[in-house]
Amino acid sequence: MPTWRQLEHQVRERLADGQEARWVVQQVAGRTGAQWLADLDHPAPTRCLDFLEGLVRRREAGEPLQYVLGSWGFRRLDLAIDRRVLIPRPETEQVVEHAIAELTRLRLATGKPPRVVDLGTGSGAVALSIAVEVAGAEVWATDASADAVAVARANVAGTGGMAATRVRVVAGSWYDALPPELAGRVDLVVSNPPYLAAAELADLDPAVASWEPTEALVAGPTGLEAIEAVVGGARRWLRHPGALVVELAPAQAAAAVALALGAGFDRAVVRPDLAQRPRALVASIG
Repeated sequence: MPTWRQLEHQVRERLADGQEARWVVQQVAGRTGAQWLADLDHPAPTRCLDFLEGLVRRREAGEPLQYVLGSWGFRRLDLAIDRRVLIPRPETEQVVEHAIAELTRLRLATGKPPRVVDLGTGSGAVALSIAVEVAGAEVWATDASADAVAVARANVAGTGGMAATRVRVVAGSWYDALPPELAGRVDLVVSNPPYLAAAELADLDPAVASWEPTEALVAGPTGLEAIEAVVGGARRWLRHPGALVVELAPAQAAAAVALALGAGFDRAVVRPDLAQRPRALVASIG
């Protein structure tokens, strides 16, 4: 029987990527870190070989590594990921950073644990990160996709602990999913909505366009449709003071600021991502 080391070498030759090869073989082995190193020269069980072959073939066919592995890291979390939801990206990690900064500011003003709404939650990455990183935060996560709701709920269950008890995942389009009694009682609305125009789909990397859910990528003819819905509906749900944080494409920065000011927000700016590109609309009232 081949050892794990030999299998890693074989997969590296097929994928032409040493790091990917290690991740795939480790996924099959169920070992990482010191345990992986200790077992490298142990024979791999026969039952693992077909599973490994299936993963390698999926990657060779162009399926994104994150879907092949079935999980991916996001901030402090390890999230279950498959084709029903977008792959979490570093840009969105920074959006969470801006959201947490707003929650810190608001808590200093009110002294109370915050209530947050995450619209279009997908895998639940944003909602769960806020629940884990902001003490006492109550988070409502909504999504119109029944598939995404199922993935998000699985990730909530997988997180465990007190943070999981403070996240509620509900099905429905944007604010329609929320109970009416939340109106005027939310401290922060955050969203990573679809923000591509329909015509942009043809120019996307095939690894994105062919594998990730189109409805989570494309907003409509202009690309601003989902941002308009999120920004336009936020005031009804927010307390005073309250804040809104929305991920967007860099070219949409000026339009998003205008939307927020037109919707009655007192202040609106666009914060950068780690590459210093405009990425997150941050708007506030009160």
